[in-house]
Amino acid sequence: MTHRIVVLGAGYAGAYSAGYLARQLHADDFEITVVNAEPDFVERLRLHQLAAGHDLPHRPLAEVFAGTGIRVRVARVTGIDVDRRAVTVADGDGVDRLEYDTLLYTLGSTVADHGVPGVAEHAFHVAARPAALALRARLDELGEGGQVLVVGGNLTAIESATEIAEAHPELRVSLATRGELGGWLGPKARAHLLRAFDRFGITNHEHTAIERVEAARAVAADGTVFASDATVWTAGFAVHPIAAASDLATEPNGRITVDRQMRSISHPNVYAAGDSVFILGDNGRPLPMSCASAGYTGTQAASAIVGDLTGREVKATALSYVGNHISLGRRDGIFQLVDKDANAKPGALCGRPAALVKAAIVAVSAWATSRPTFGKLNHDYRLATAGEHAWQPVAP
Repeated sequence: MTHRIVVLGAGYAGAYSAGYLARQLHADDFEITVVNAEPDFVERLRLHQLAAGHDLPHRPLAEVFAGTGIRVRVARVTGIDVDRRAVTVADGDGVDRLEYDTLLYTLGSTVADHGVPGVAEHAFHVAARPAALALRARLDELGEGGQVLVVGGNLTAIESATEIAEAHPELRVSLATRGELGGWLGPKARAHLLRAFDRFGITNHEHTAIERVEAARAVAADGTVFASDATVWTAGFAVHPIAAASDLATEPNGRITVDRQMRSISHPNVYAAGDSVFILGDNGRPLPMSCASAGYTGTQAASAIVGDLTGREVKATALSYVGNHISLGRRDGIFQLVDKDANAKPGALCGRPAALVKAAIVAVSAWATSRPTFGKLNHDYRLATAGEHAWQPVAP
């Protein structure tokens, strides 16, 4: 019988990892199935662009994995039984169970509402393609002077606010954040960010915590009311609760606890990567939820799976955090480097050059992820016997 590998999720971490496995493992010994809720590979890094009205390339998973031997199952994951090694999925035909020998969990994250009333009912977000399309439709409905409130001060909030303001100059865009806008940036980068907000006419409300969202307004903790025809909630991300609902060891925030090679510390036949995993980077700090982290952790997880199942040495992938690249519309941006302690360096690349760097990074990520085997299928490695691939946990 073939060894069944099931990959949950086909985002940046899942799609790339599945391709890595298909490229390395012998097809006679291994069967790889990818489960994803959507039939397409979605460039999550660009969903704020989609929401603002820009069209993104169409990348069907059937085409992405064509010729690789990978099976694609378009369905929602609803549960995991780690003791019986089975995944429950649901699609238009009903509920089904997929059995596995090795599981790679890369379901990613969704918007975090932090328990704020009204977010689920009244706010928009850009953490998934359907949500971004819903926001796009709403923005297209608004007329001259329509008011858009972006809630949050992170990278997604900044990119969403500037993208919407640039694409819809007829709208009045504002942003409310608990802290100081761009407070983590170096002085050069933050000054450039504030100038960009002024250029776009975005009103910035710092030290403003939104505690309730209603149909046509948002209310701050101090009682201030912000009229809003579209409230865009970008106040962070949260992982899907599926892992925590299983017997997998997870952190309090639901991220899967793993060793340095992305194996679950409780179930070593389960690996995790991307936003779903909790792992310390090389600087001793938890890796942030990001495309870069998906690349590092996905590469490490796939390498560990190949090594563990074929008896080969598992090489350590660098888990480095070097900085933030932020788009400010289509023609402006910031690239902020950080030191080994994740603190912003004084200098930064700003303006059009930074926008080109960001565009190049996004393009390369999409290219690599949508060509998971790079056209090369070695199928070199065969399944080892149990004694040959006895693994040892590696401390985080």
